Amino acid sequence: MSQASVLIVEDDAHISGIVSEHLGRAGYVCAQAFSGTEARLVLESAAARDERFDLVVCDLMLPGMSGEEVVRLIRAADADTPIIVTSARSAASDKVDLLKLGADDYLAKPFDLDELLARIEVQLRHRGRAIALQPGGDVLRVGEWSLDRAARTLKVGGVEILLTRTEFNIVELLAAHPKKVYTKQELFELAWGEPFAADDSTVSVHVSNIRAKLKPTGTDGYIQTVWGLGFKLAADATDAR
Repeated sequence: MSQASVLIVEDDAHISGIVSEHLGRAGYVCAQAFSGTEARLVLESAAARDERFDLVVCDLMLPGMSGEEVVRLIRAADADTPIIVTSARSAASDKVDLLKLGADDYLAKPFDLDELLARIEVQLRHRGRAIALQPGGDVLRVGEWSLDRAARTLKVGGVEILLTRTEFNIVELLAAHPKKVYTKQELFELAWGEPFAADDSTVSVHVSNIRAKLKPTGTDGYIQTVWGLGFKLAADATDAR
């Protein structure tokens, strides 16, 4: 399996380095650009070699070309490459404007690195791109769970649990990031790949269905409700790894 490539466009060298290191540990090949102008040169160089990045993470406030201009540049040449914009500007109008411009997702700074990784995985999965993982990383094991990310199957004690696409997405997110508490909004946007709907009962219903399917295996308690916040992987599940 070839590794997915990510271009990180971020003028803060410290942030860029941390993001690059985190994605690198997850199996991604990262390139860095520290200004909008440098990003343009990197993209043009890749295009000259008949290559392209699988995904771009782009800050808005950049020297040279702005982040908005970088998004326009990418979209003018390529309608398919997913773009995740990061910015300290968190107003809803900013997010709407960027999505209209051609960005696929918007993450407000400061952001959680695991959340960025999860959003990258969602975007690549929607594009049908195999997610690059560390050696042996296609199978994710948590306690009694064994998730085959390539086959998109969950087995408990060797027995396959039949999950819908969305149910598997939820389980995968929780298992891949065991220390993170996901709000219902985050789970909805990442598992469905759509903007959050006002009615958050949809997420609760899906979690309830997953627990019902897992109950005969005795692992339904792996999904813990964090009251007033959302859901996370229970500590006893991670202890059992």
